[in-house]
Amino acid sequence: MYRYDEFDQQLVDERVTQFRRQVERRMAGELTEDQFKPLRLMNGLYLQLHAYMLRVNVPYGMLSSRQLRQLALIARRYDRDYGHFTTRQNIQYNWVSLEDTPDILAALAEVEMNAMQSSGNCVRNITADQFAGRAKDEIEDPRVWCELIRQYSILNPEFAYLPRKFKIAVTGSPNDRAAVAVHDIGLRMHHGEDGKPGFEVIVGGGQGRTPVIGKTIRGWLEPEHVLGYVEAILRIYNMYGRRDNLYKARIKILVNAVGIDKFRELVDAEWEHLRGGELTIPAEEISRIHAYFAPPEWEELPDGAATLAAQLAENETFAHWHQANVSEHKQPGYAIVTVSLKAPGREPGDLDADRMDALAELADRFSCGELRVSHRQNLVLADVRQDQLLTLWQALSALELATPNIGLLTDMIACPGLDYCALANARSIPVAQDISRHFIDVDKLQTIGNLSINISGCMNACGHHHVGNIGILGVDKRGKEYFQLTLGGASDQQASLGDRLGPALPQDEVPGAIETLVDTYLGLRQDADETFLETYRRVGITPFKTAVYGDDTSPRRVA
Repeated sequence: MYRYDEFDQQLVDERVTQFRRQVERRMAGELTEDQFKPLRLMNGLYLQLHAYMLRVNVPYGMLSSRQLRQLALIARRYDRDYGHFTTRQNIQYNWVSLEDTPDILAALAEVEMNAMQSSGNCVRNITADQFAGRAKDEIEDPRVWCELIRQYSILNPEFAYLPRKFKIAVTGSPNDRAAVAVHDIGLRMHHGEDGKPGFEVIVGGGQGRTPVIGKTIRGWLEPEHVLGYVEAILRIYNMYGRRDNLYKARIKILVNAVGIDKFRELVDAEWEHLRGGELTIPAEEISRIHAYFAPPEWEELPDGAATLAAQLAENETFAHWHQANVSEHKQPGYAIVTVSLKAPGREPGDLDADRMDALAELADRFSCGELRVSHRQNLVLADVRQDQLLTLWQALSALELATPNIGLLTDMIACPGLDYCALANARSIPVAQDISRHFIDVDKLQTIGNLSINISGCMNACGHHHVGNIGILGVDKRGKEYFQLTLGGASDQQASLGDRLGPALPQDEVPGAIETLVDTYLGLRQDADETFLETYRRVGITPFKTAVYGDDTSPRRVA
Protein backbone atom coordinates (compact mmCIF):
# COMPACT_ATOMS: atom_id res chain seq x y z
CA MET A 1 0.00 0.00 0.00
CA TYR A 2 1.05 3.61 -0.45
CA ARG A 3 3.43 4.96 2.19
CA TYR A 4 3.93 8.62 3.07
CA ASP A 5 7.19 10.22 2.02
CA GLU A 6 8.75 13.13 3.93
CA PHE A 7 6.65 15.68 2.03
CA ASP A 8 3.39 13.87 2.82
CA GLN A 9 4.29 13.64 6.48
CA GLN A 10 5.32 17.29 6.71
CA LEU A 11 2.07 18.39 5.08
CA VAL A 12 -0.09 16.36 7.45
CA ASP A 13 1.87 17.40 10.54
CA GLU A 14 1.63 21.08 9.60
CA ARG A 15 -2.08 20.70 9.02
CA VAL A 16 -2.51 19.31 12.54
CA THR A 17 -0.62 22.29 14.01
CA GLN A 18 -2.74 24.70 11.99
CA PHE A 19 -6.01 23.10 13.09
CA ARG A 20 -4.91 23.04 16.71
CA ARG A 21 -4.60 26.83 16.61
CA GLN A 22 -7.99 27.13 14.92
CA VAL A 23 -9.64 25.01 17.63
CA GLU A 24 -7.97 27.08 20.36
CA ARG A 25 -9.32 30.27 18.76
CA ARG A 26 -12.80 28.80 18.51
CA MET A 27 -12.82 27.69 22.15
CA ALA A 28 -11.53 31.10 23.21
CA GLY A 29 -14.38 32.80 21.37
CA GLU A 30 -12.10 34.43 18.79
CA LEU A 31 -13.91 32.59 15.98
CA THR A 32 -17.67 32.33 15.66
CA GLU A 33 -19.26 29.02 14.65
CA ASP A 34 -19.93 30.43 11.18
CA GLN A 35 -16.26 31.36 10.83
CA PHE A 36 -15.08 28.03 12.24
CA LYS A 37 -17.44 25.81 10.23
CA PRO A 38 -15.51 25.77 6.91
CA LEU A 39 -12.26 25.22 8.80
CA ARG A 40 -13.55 22.21 10.73
CA LEU A 41 -15.29 20.72 7.68
CA MET A 42 -12.07 20.75 5.68
CA ASN A 43 -10.60 18.70 8.54
CA GLY A 44 -13.45 16.19 8.63
CA LEU A 45 -15.24 17.53 11.70
CA TYR A 46 -19.04 17.72 11.73
CA LEU A 47 -21.38 19.01 14.42
CA GLN A 48 -24.12 16.39 14.62
CA LEU A 49 -27.24 15.92 16.71
CA HIS A 50 -25.57 15.21 20.07
CA ALA A 51 -21.83 15.71 19.59
CA TYR A 52 -19.05 16.33 17.11
CA MET A 53 -18.34 13.60 14.56
CA LEU A 54 -14.91 13.13 13.00
CA ARG A 55 -14.67 11.40 9.62
CA VAL A 56 -11.27 9.86 8.91
CA ASN A 57 -10.06 9.15 5.38
CA VAL A 58 -9.23 5.60 4.40
CA PRO A 59 -8.01 6.18 0.83
CA TYR A 60 -9.50 3.58 -1.55
CA GLY A 61 -10.33 1.54 1.55
CA MET A 62 -6.77 0.40 2.38
CA LEU A 63 -5.70 -0.10 6.00
CA SER A 64 -2.61 -1.60 7.54
CA SER A 65 -2.85 -3.55 10.77
CA ARG A 66 -0.82 -0.77 12.44
CA GLN A 67 -3.37 1.81 11.33
CA LEU A 68 -6.30 -0.28 12.56
CA ARG A 69 -4.65 -0.58 15.98
CA GLN A 70 -4.32 3.21 16.09
CA LEU A 71 -8.00 3.57 15.16
CA ALA A 72 -8.79 1.28 18.09
CA LEU A 73 -6.69 3.42 20.41
CA ILE A 74 -8.55 6.56 19.27
CA ALA A 75 -11.90 4.83 19.83
CA ARG A 76 -10.93 3.98 23.43
CA ARG A 77 -9.28 7.23 24.34
CA TYR A 78 -11.43 9.82 22.59
CA ASP A 79 -14.78 8.22 21.70
CA ARG A 80 -17.14 5.65 23.18
CA ASP A 81 -14.99 2.63 22.35
CA TYR A 82 -16.09 2.10 18.74
CA GLY A 83 -15.95 3.44 15.20
CA HIS A 84 -18.38 3.35 12.30
CA PHE A 85 -17.20 2.26 8.83
CA THR A 86 -18.96 4.12 6.03
CA THR A 87 -20.01 3.75 2.41
CA ARG A 88 -17.05 5.93 1.36
CA GLN A 89 -14.68 3.35 2.85
CA ASN A 90 -13.93 5.74 5.74
CA ILE A 91 -14.34 5.48 9.50
CA GLN A 92 -16.33 7.91 11.65
CA TYR A 93 -16.14 8.65 15.36
CA ASN A 94 -19.51 9.89 16.55
CA TRP A 95 -18.76 11.18 20.07
CA VAL A 96 -15.56 13.24 19.94
CA SER A 97 -15.12 16.50 21.83
CA LEU A 98 -13.89 19.62 20.08
CA GLU A 99 -10.88 20.06 22.33
CA ASP A 100 -9.67 16.51 21.61
CA THR A 101 -9.79 16.71 17.82
CA PRO A 102 -6.26 18.11 17.31
CA ASP A 103 -4.86 15.26 19.43
CA ILE A 104 -6.86 12.76 17.38
CA LEU A 105 -5.50 14.22 14.15
CA ALA A 106 -1.99 14.06 15.59
CA ALA A 107 -2.53 10.39 16.48
CA LEU A 108 -3.71 9.73 12.93
CA ALA A 109 -0.66 11.48 11.49
CA GLU A 110 1.57 9.07 13.43
CA VAL A 111 0.25 6.24 11.24
CA GLU A 112 0.01 8.09 7.92
CA MET A 113 -3.69 8.95 8.14
CA ASN A 114 -5.65 12.19 8.07
CA ALA A 115 -9.15 13.67 7.85
CA MET A 116 -8.42 16.37 5.28
CA GLN A 117 -11.21 16.89 2.75
CA SER A 118 -13.35 14.10 4.18
CA SER A 119 -16.08 16.75 4.23
CA GLY A 120 -16.67 20.19 2.75
CA ASN A 121 -17.26 21.28 -0.85
CA CYS A 122 -14.16 19.63 -2.24
CA VAL A 123 -12.98 16.35 -3.75
CA ARG A 124 -13.69 13.76 -1.06
CA ASN A 125 -11.96 10.43 -0.36
CA ILE A 126 -11.36 8.52 -3.61
CA THR A 127 -12.98 5.07 -3.47
CA ALA A 128 -12.29 1.80 -5.28
CA ASP A 129 -13.11 -1.87 -5.50
CA GLN A 130 -12.41 -3.50 -2.13
CA PHE A 131 -10.88 -6.47 -3.99
CA ALA A 132 -8.45 -4.26 -5.92
CA GLY A 133 -5.24 -6.00 -6.90
CA ARG A 134 -6.60 -9.41 -5.91
CA ALA A 135 -9.76 -10.02 -7.95
CA LYS A 136 -9.49 -12.64 -10.67
CA ASP A 137 -11.70 -10.60 -13.01
CA GLU A 138 -9.55 -7.47 -12.69
CA ILE A 139 -8.04 -5.78 -15.74
CA GLU A 140 -5.67 -3.57 -13.75
CA ASP A 141 -5.29 -2.42 -10.15
CA PRO A 142 -7.42 0.75 -9.74
CA ARG A 143 -5.63 1.86 -6.56
CA VAL A 144 -2.76 3.25 -8.64
CA TRP A 145 -5.11 5.75 -10.29
CA CYS A 146 -6.91 6.45 -7.04
CA GLU A 147 -3.63 7.39 -5.42
CA LEU A 148 -2.62 9.64 -8.30
CA ILE A 149 -6.00 11.43 -8.13
CA ARG A 150 -5.72 11.67 -4.34
CA GLN A 151 -2.31 13.31 -4.50
CA TYR A 152 -3.49 15.68 -7.23
CA SER A 153 -6.71 16.72 -5.50
CA ILE A 154 -5.69 16.99 -1.84
CA LEU A 155 -5.52 20.68 -0.87
CA ASN A 156 -5.64 21.70 -4.54
CA PRO A 157 -6.62 25.37 -4.15
CA GLU A 158 -8.50 25.47 -7.44
CA PHE A 159 -10.97 22.88 -6.14
CA ALA A 160 -11.07 23.64 -2.42
CA TYR A 161 -14.44 25.42 -2.62
CA LEU A 162 -16.49 23.74 -5.31
CA PRO A 163 -20.23 24.43 -5.63
CA ARG A 164 -20.82 21.23 -3.66
CA LYS A 165 -19.04 18.09 -2.46
CA PHE A 166 -17.46 15.94 -5.16
CA LYS A 167 -16.99 12.17 -5.18
CA ILE A 168 -14.87 10.00 -7.47
CA ALA A 169 -14.76 6.19 -7.71
CA VAL A 170 -12.55 3.92 -9.79
CA THR A 171 -12.98 0.27 -10.76
CA GLY A 172 -10.51 -1.93 -12.59
CA SER A 173 -12.95 -4.79 -13.14
CA PRO A 174 -15.86 -5.39 -15.51
CA ASN A 175 -17.87 -6.46 -12.45
CA ASP A 176 -18.29 -3.11 -10.74
CA ARG A 177 -17.81 -3.32 -6.97
CA ALA A 178 -17.15 0.43 -6.60
CA ALA A 179 -20.57 1.84 -7.65
CA VAL A 180 -18.97 4.13 -10.24
CA ALA A 181 -22.30 5.03 -11.91
CA VAL A 182 -23.58 6.88 -8.83
CA HIS A 183 -20.56 9.14 -8.41
CA ASP A 184 -19.82 12.65 -9.65
CA ILE A 185 -17.06 11.03 -11.70
CA GLY A 186 -16.79 7.29 -12.21
CA LEU A 187 -13.82 5.69 -13.94
CA ARG A 188 -14.43 2.20 -15.33
CA MET A 189 -11.43 0.40 -16.80
CA HIS A 190 -11.84 -1.67 -19.95
CA HIS A 191 -9.78 -2.73 -22.96
CA GLY A 192 -9.65 -0.47 -26.00
CA GLU A 193 -9.61 -1.53 -29.64
CA ASP A 194 -5.85 -1.99 -29.45
CA GLY A 195 -6.20 -4.24 -26.41
CA LYS A 196 -4.68 -1.71 -24.03
CA PRO A 197 -6.47 -0.82 -20.78
CA GLY A 198 -8.08 2.60 -20.43
CA PHE A 199 -11.06 4.26 -18.82
CA GLU A 200 -14.68 4.91 -19.64
CA VAL A 201 -15.46 8.22 -17.92
CA ILE A 202 -18.90 8.54 -16.35
CA VAL A 203 -20.12 11.88 -15.03
CA GLY A 204 -23.09 13.27 -13.14
CA GLY A 205 -24.14 10.27 -11.07
CA GLY A 206 -25.38 10.66 -7.53
CA GLN A 207 -28.13 10.00 -5.05
CA GLY A 208 -29.73 12.36 -2.52
CA ARG A 209 -32.90 14.28 -3.31
CA THR A 210 -32.34 13.95 -7.06
CA PRO A 211 -30.95 10.48 -7.76
CA VAL A 212 -29.24 10.07 -11.15
CA ILE A 213 -27.35 7.28 -12.88
CA GLY A 214 -24.24 8.83 -14.40
CA LYS A 215 -23.78 9.26 -18.13
CA THR A 216 -20.76 8.34 -20.21
CA ILE A 217 -18.95 11.50 -21.24
CA ARG A 218 -16.00 9.71 -22.82
CA GLY A 219 -15.94 6.08 -23.85
CA TRP A 220 -12.18 5.77 -23.92
CA LEU A 221 -9.46 7.70 -22.10
CA GLU A 222 -5.79 6.78 -22.02
CA PRO A 223 -4.75 6.27 -18.37
CA GLU A 224 -1.95 8.84 -18.55
CA HIS A 225 -4.58 11.53 -19.23
CA VAL A 226 -6.79 10.80 -16.22
CA LEU A 227 -5.67 13.84 -14.22
CA GLY A 228 -6.06 16.24 -17.12
CA TYR A 229 -9.54 15.05 -18.03
CA VAL A 230 -10.70 15.01 -14.42
CA GLU A 231 -9.43 18.57 -14.07
CA ALA A 232 -11.31 19.61 -17.21
CA ILE A 233 -14.54 18.26 -15.71
CA LEU A 234 -13.88 19.96 -12.39
CA ARG A 235 -13.12 23.29 -14.07
CA ILE A 236 -16.40 23.25 -15.99
CA TYR A 237 -18.28 22.31 -12.84
CA ASN A 238 -16.54 25.07 -10.90
CA MET A 239 -17.45 27.64 -13.56
CA TYR A 240 -21.03 26.63 -14.27
CA GLY A 241 -22.23 24.74 -11.18
CA ARG A 242 -24.94 26.53 -9.20
CA ARG A 243 -23.99 28.20 -5.94
CA ASP A 244 -27.31 29.90 -5.29
CA ASN A 245 -29.22 26.76 -4.27
CA LEU A 246 -27.79 24.03 -2.06
CA TYR A 247 -30.17 21.44 -3.52
CA LYS A 248 -29.20 22.22 -7.11
CA ALA A 249 -25.45 22.55 -6.66
CA ARG A 250 -24.23 19.02 -7.47
CA ILE A 251 -22.70 18.32 -10.87
CA LYS A 252 -25.57 15.94 -11.71
CA ILE A 253 -27.92 18.95 -11.79
CA LEU A 254 -25.62 20.81 -14.16
CA VAL A 255 -25.24 17.81 -16.48
CA ASN A 256 -28.99 17.28 -16.59
CA ALA A 257 -29.67 20.99 -17.12
CA VAL A 258 -27.38 21.44 -20.12
CA GLY A 259 -27.51 17.86 -21.39
CA ILE A 260 -24.63 15.41 -21.64
CA ASP A 261 -23.75 16.44 -25.22
CA LYS A 262 -23.37 20.12 -24.34
CA PHE A 263 -21.53 19.26 -21.14
CA ARG A 264 -19.15 17.03 -23.14
CA GLU A 265 -18.57 19.90 -25.58
CA LEU A 266 -17.63 22.24 -22.71
CA VAL A 267 -15.34 19.69 -21.08
CA ASP A 268 -13.62 18.73 -24.33
CA ALA A 269 -12.95 22.39 -25.13
CA GLU A 270 -11.30 22.79 -21.73
CA TRP A 271 -9.50 19.48 -22.20
CA GLU A 272 -7.90 20.73 -25.40
CA HIS A 273 -6.10 23.41 -23.37
CA LEU A 274 -4.82 20.80 -20.91
CA ARG A 275 -4.08 17.82 -23.14
CA GLY A 276 -0.42 17.01 -23.46
CA GLY A 277 0.51 19.47 -20.71
CA GLU A 278 1.90 19.10 -17.23
CA LEU A 279 -1.05 16.95 -16.06
CA THR A 280 -0.06 14.16 -18.44
CA ILE A 281 1.25 11.49 -16.09
CA PRO A 282 4.79 10.36 -17.01
CA ALA A 283 5.32 6.64 -17.44
CA GLU A 284 7.95 6.65 -14.70
CA GLU A 285 5.49 8.20 -12.23
CA ILE A 286 2.89 5.57 -13.07
CA SER A 287 5.53 2.90 -12.50
CA ARG A 288 6.58 4.51 -9.21
CA ILE A 289 3.03 4.43 -7.86
CA HIS A 290 2.49 0.91 -9.22
CA ALA A 291 5.45 -0.24 -7.11
CA TYR A 292 3.62 0.73 -3.91
CA PHE A 293 0.88 -1.73 -4.81
CA ALA A 294 3.08 -4.65 -5.76
CA PRO A 295 1.52 -7.85 -4.41
CA PRO A 296 3.12 -9.61 -1.45
CA GLU A 297 5.39 -12.57 -2.03
CA TRP A 298 2.68 -15.16 -2.43
CA GLU A 299 3.75 -18.71 -1.84
CA GLU A 300 3.50 -21.40 -4.49
CA LEU A 301 0.98 -23.56 -2.70
CA PRO A 302 -0.01 -27.15 -3.45
CA ASP A 303 -3.56 -27.74 -4.63
CA GLY A 304 -5.58 -27.87 -1.42
CA ALA A 305 -9.00 -28.19 -3.05
CA ALA A 306 -9.55 -31.71 -1.78
CA THR A 307 -8.69 -30.82 1.81
CA LEU A 308 -10.90 -27.74 1.74
CA ALA A 309 -13.75 -29.73 0.22
CA ALA A 310 -13.47 -32.26 3.04
CA GLN A 311 -13.52 -29.49 5.68
CA LEU A 312 -16.61 -27.96 4.10
CA ALA A 313 -18.36 -31.32 3.97
CA GLU A 314 -17.60 -32.00 7.62
CA ASN A 315 -18.73 -28.63 8.99
CA GLU A 316 -21.99 -27.15 7.71
CA THR A 317 -21.54 -23.87 9.61
CA PHE A 318 -18.10 -23.36 8.09
CA ALA A 319 -19.55 -24.23 4.68
CA HIS A 320 -22.26 -21.57 5.01
CA TRP A 321 -19.63 -18.95 5.88
CA HIS A 322 -17.35 -20.06 3.05
CA GLN A 323 -20.17 -19.86 0.52
CA ALA A 324 -21.14 -16.31 1.52
CA ASN A 325 -17.93 -14.65 2.73
CA VAL A 326 -15.09 -16.14 0.67
CA SER A 327 -14.32 -14.91 -2.87
CA GLU A 328 -11.98 -16.13 -5.56
CA HIS A 329 -8.41 -14.81 -5.53
CA LYS A 330 -6.29 -14.42 -8.66
CA GLN A 331 -3.40 -16.30 -7.03
CA PRO A 332 -3.90 -20.10 -6.83
CA GLY A 333 -4.10 -21.35 -3.27
CA TYR A 334 -5.34 -18.02 -1.84
CA ALA A 335 -8.78 -16.57 -1.11
CA ILE A 336 -10.37 -13.21 -0.35
CA VAL A 337 -12.35 -13.11 2.91
CA THR A 338 -14.97 -10.49 3.69
CA VAL A 339 -15.55 -10.00 7.41
CA SER A 340 -19.17 -9.13 8.05
CA LEU A 341 -19.89 -6.21 10.36
CA LYS A 342 -23.60 -7.10 10.21
CA ALA A 343 -24.16 -9.62 13.01
CA PRO A 344 -27.84 -9.99 14.01
CA GLY A 345 -28.96 -7.10 16.21
CA ARG A 346 -25.74 -5.11 15.71
CA GLU A 347 -25.42 -1.63 14.25
CA PRO A 348 -24.30 -2.10 10.61
CA GLY A 349 -20.72 -0.97 10.07
CA ASP A 350 -19.86 -0.49 13.75
CA LEU A 351 -16.79 -2.13 15.29
CA ASP A 352 -15.56 -1.81 18.86
CA ALA A 353 -11.95 -1.18 19.81
CA ASP A 354 -11.23 -4.70 21.10
CA ARG A 355 -12.40 -6.25 17.86
CA MET A 356 -10.36 -3.72 15.88
CA ASP A 357 -7.26 -4.86 17.74
CA ALA A 358 -8.21 -8.50 17.24
CA LEU A 359 -8.75 -8.01 13.51
CA ALA A 360 -5.40 -6.26 13.23
CA GLU A 361 -3.83 -9.36 14.79
CA LEU A 362 -5.70 -11.62 12.36
CA ALA A 363 -4.55 -9.45 9.44
CA ASP A 364 -0.95 -9.97 10.56
CA ARG A 365 -1.45 -13.73 10.97
CA PHE A 366 -3.50 -14.46 7.89
CA SER A 367 -3.39 -11.60 5.37
CA CYS A 368 0.03 -9.94 5.09
CA GLY A 369 -0.87 -7.22 7.61
CA GLU A 370 -3.48 -5.48 5.43
CA LEU A 371 -7.23 -4.97 5.48
CA ARG A 372 -9.75 -3.28 3.21
CA VAL A 373 -12.95 -1.34 3.96
CA SER A 374 -15.79 -2.08 1.54
CA HIS A 375 -18.42 0.45 0.48
CA ARG A 376 -20.98 -1.95 1.97
CA GLN A 377 -19.51 -1.28 5.43
CA ASN A 378 -17.59 -4.53 5.89
CA LEU A 379 -13.88 -5.34 6.19
CA VAL A 380 -11.81 -7.53 3.87
CA LEU A 381 -8.78 -9.77 4.40
CA ALA A 382 -7.51 -10.04 0.84
CA ASP A 383 -4.63 -12.56 0.98
CA VAL A 384 -5.72 -15.59 2.99
CA ARG A 385 -4.25 -19.00 2.23
CA GLN A 386 -7.01 -21.49 1.48
CA ASP A 387 -5.47 -24.00 3.87
CA GLN A 388 -5.88 -21.43 6.67
CA LEU A 389 -9.52 -20.57 6.01
CA LEU A 390 -10.85 -22.96 8.63
CA THR A 391 -8.51 -21.60 11.31
CA LEU A 392 -9.39 -18.01 10.37
CA TRP A 393 -13.11 -18.80 10.49
CA GLN A 394 -12.71 -20.28 13.97
CA ALA A 395 -10.91 -17.13 15.13
CA LEU A 396 -13.57 -14.88 13.61
CA SER A 397 -16.31 -17.00 15.20
CA ALA A 398 -14.76 -16.48 18.62
CA LEU A 399 -14.98 -12.72 17.98
CA GLU A 400 -18.59 -12.96 16.73
CA LEU A 401 -17.38 -11.72 13.35
CA ALA A 402 -18.23 -14.77 11.27
CA THR A 403 -21.79 -13.94 10.26
CA PRO A 404 -22.29 -15.75 6.90
CA ASN A 405 -24.25 -13.09 5.07
CA ILE A 406 -22.10 -11.20 2.56
CA GLY A 407 -24.27 -10.30 -0.41
CA LEU A 408 -27.33 -11.66 1.35
CA LEU A 409 -30.38 -9.90 2.75
CA THR A 410 -28.94 -9.07 6.20
CA ASP A 411 -25.77 -7.57 4.74
CA MET A 412 -27.49 -4.20 4.91
CA ILE A 413 -26.13 -0.71 4.40
CA ALA A 414 -27.51 1.72 6.97
CA CYS A 415 -26.66 5.35 7.68
CA PRO A 416 -26.46 6.52 11.34
CA GLY A 417 -29.92 8.09 11.00
CA LEU A 418 -31.74 10.07 13.65
CA ASP A 419 -29.77 8.40 16.45
CA TYR A 420 -26.88 10.72 15.49
CA CYS A 421 -27.61 12.92 12.49
CA ALA A 422 -29.36 16.29 12.75
CA LEU A 423 -30.48 16.02 9.11
CA ALA A 424 -32.29 12.70 9.51
CA ASN A 425 -36.06 12.24 9.62
CA ALA A 426 -36.02 8.74 11.09
CA ARG A 427 -33.79 6.17 12.75
CA SER A 428 -32.10 3.75 10.37
CA ILE A 429 -30.26 1.52 12.82
CA PRO A 430 -33.30 0.06 14.64
CA VAL A 431 -34.88 -0.85 11.31
CA ALA A 432 -31.73 -2.69 10.24
CA GLN A 433 -31.60 -4.46 13.61
CA ASP A 434 -35.27 -5.48 13.34
CA ILE A 435 -34.76 -6.93 9.87
CA SER A 436 -31.57 -8.79 10.80
CA ARG A 437 -33.31 -10.41 13.77
CA HIS A 438 -36.28 -11.29 11.55
CA PHE A 439 -34.08 -13.10 9.00
CA ILE A 440 -31.70 -14.98 11.26
CA ASP A 441 -32.07 -18.41 9.60
CA VAL A 442 -28.93 -19.01 7.52
CA ASP A 443 -30.51 -21.67 5.31
CA LYS A 444 -33.32 -19.30 4.33
CA LEU A 445 -30.89 -16.47 3.64
CA GLN A 446 -28.91 -18.65 1.28
CA THR A 447 -32.12 -19.89 -0.35
CA ILE A 448 -33.09 -16.26 -0.99
CA GLY A 449 -29.64 -15.61 -2.43
CA ASN A 450 -28.16 -12.32 -3.57
CA LEU A 451 -30.29 -9.41 -2.35
CA SER A 452 -29.22 -5.96 -1.13
CA ILE A 453 -31.16 -3.84 1.35
CA ASN A 454 -30.02 -0.22 1.84
CA ILE A 455 -31.49 2.08 4.49
CA SER A 456 -31.34 5.89 4.73
CA GLY A 457 -32.76 8.09 7.45
CA CYS A 458 -33.48 10.96 5.06
CA MET A 459 -33.42 12.00 1.41
CA ASN A 460 -29.70 12.76 1.56
CA ALA A 461 -29.32 9.01 0.90
CA CYS A 462 -26.17 8.34 2.92
CA GLY A 463 -27.45 4.76 3.15
CA HIS A 464 -27.68 4.49 -0.66
CA HIS A 465 -31.35 3.46 -0.52
CA HIS A 466 -31.91 4.48 -4.15
CA VAL A 467 -29.64 1.66 -5.38
CA GLY A 468 -30.64 -1.11 -3.01
CA ASN A 469 -32.51 -4.05 -4.53
CA ILE A 470 -34.83 -3.08 -1.70
CA GLY A 471 -34.41 0.50 -0.54
CA ILE A 472 -35.79 1.86 2.72
CA LEU A 473 -36.14 5.61 3.25
CA GLY A 474 -37.07 7.16 6.58
CA VAL A 475 -39.67 9.94 6.34
CA ASP A 476 -41.36 12.15 8.89
CA LYS A 477 -45.17 12.16 8.97
CA ARG A 478 -46.48 14.69 11.45
CA GLY A 479 -43.69 13.93 13.89
CA LYS A 480 -43.83 10.15 13.47
CA GLU A 481 -41.23 7.94 11.77
CA TYR A 482 -42.38 6.10 8.66
CA PHE A 483 -40.45 4.16 6.02
CA GLN A 484 -40.90 4.20 2.28
CA LEU A 485 -39.84 1.16 0.24
CA THR A 486 -38.31 1.10 -3.23
CA LEU A 487 -37.56 -1.91 -5.43
CA GLY A 488 -35.16 -2.61 -8.27
CA GLY A 489 -32.12 -0.50 -7.45
CA ALA A 490 -28.55 -1.61 -8.15
CA SER A 491 -25.09 -0.04 -8.03
CA ASP A 492 -23.11 -2.54 -10.11
CA GLN A 493 -22.30 -2.57 -13.84
CA GLN A 494 -26.05 -2.57 -14.54
CA ALA A 495 -26.82 0.29 -12.16
CA SER A 496 -30.43 1.37 -11.71
CA LEU A 497 -32.58 3.43 -9.38
CA GLY A 498 -35.33 1.81 -7.35
CA ASP A 499 -39.04 2.34 -7.98
CA ARG A 500 -41.30 3.54 -5.16
CA LEU A 501 -43.47 0.64 -3.98
CA GLY A 502 -46.29 2.54 -2.27
CA PRO A 503 -47.21 4.52 0.85
CA ALA A 504 -44.72 4.64 3.71
CA LEU A 505 -45.05 2.09 6.53
CA PRO A 506 -44.58 2.45 10.29
CA GLN A 507 -41.40 0.86 11.64
CA ASP A 508 -43.07 -2.20 13.14
CA GLU A 509 -44.53 -3.16 9.75
CA VAL A 510 -41.25 -2.98 7.82
CA PRO A 511 -39.84 -6.46 8.64
CA GLY A 512 -43.15 -8.09 7.74
CA ALA A 513 -43.27 -6.15 4.46
CA ILE A 514 -39.74 -7.28 3.64
CA GLU A 515 -40.73 -10.89 4.34
CA THR A 516 -43.77 -10.50 2.06
CA LEU A 517 -41.55 -9.14 -0.72
CA VAL A 518 -39.12 -12.02 -0.27
CA ASP A 519 -41.86 -14.67 -0.27
CA THR A 520 -43.36 -13.10 -3.38
CA TYR A 521 -39.98 -13.26 -5.10
CA LEU A 522 -39.47 -16.90 -4.10
CA GLY A 523 -42.86 -17.71 -5.62
CA LEU A 524 -42.13 -15.86 -8.86
CA ARG A 525 -38.54 -16.74 -9.64
CA GLN A 526 -37.95 -19.13 -12.52
CA ASP A 527 -35.28 -21.16 -10.75
CA ALA A 528 -32.93 -20.99 -7.78
CA ASP A 529 -30.33 -19.09 -9.81
CA GLU A 530 -32.61 -16.15 -10.67
CA THR A 531 -31.87 -13.34 -8.23
CA PHE A 532 -34.39 -10.99 -6.64
CA LEU A 533 -33.28 -8.19 -8.99
CA GLU A 534 -33.54 -10.38 -12.08
CA THR A 535 -37.02 -11.48 -11.08
CA TYR A 536 -38.10 -7.90 -10.40
CA ARG A 537 -36.80 -6.71 -13.75
CA ARG A 538 -38.64 -9.55 -15.48
CA VAL A 539 -42.06 -9.26 -13.80
CA GLY A 540 -42.19 -5.61 -12.73
CA ILE A 541 -43.49 -3.96 -9.58
CA THR A 542 -47.18 -4.93 -9.69
CA PRO A 543 -47.08 -8.38 -8.02
CA PHE A 544 -44.87 -7.02 -5.23
CA LYS A 545 -47.09 -3.99 -4.65
CA THR A 546 -50.20 -6.19 -4.55
CA ALA A 547 -48.54 -8.58 -2.10
CA VAL A 548 -47.68 -5.79 0.36
CA TYR A 549 -50.72 -3.53 0.02
CA GLY A 550 -53.41 -5.69 -1.55
CA ASP A 551 -55.70 -3.52 -3.66
CA ASP A 552 -55.40 -0.58 -1.27
CA THR A 553 -52.39 1.63 -1.97
CA SER A 554 -53.96 4.83 -0.71
CA PRO A 555 -51.87 6.92 1.71
CA ARG A 556 -52.07 5.76 5.33
CA ARG A 557 -53.79 8.01 7.79
CA VAL A 558 -51.58 9.25 10.60
CA ALA A 559 -53.28 10.02 13.91
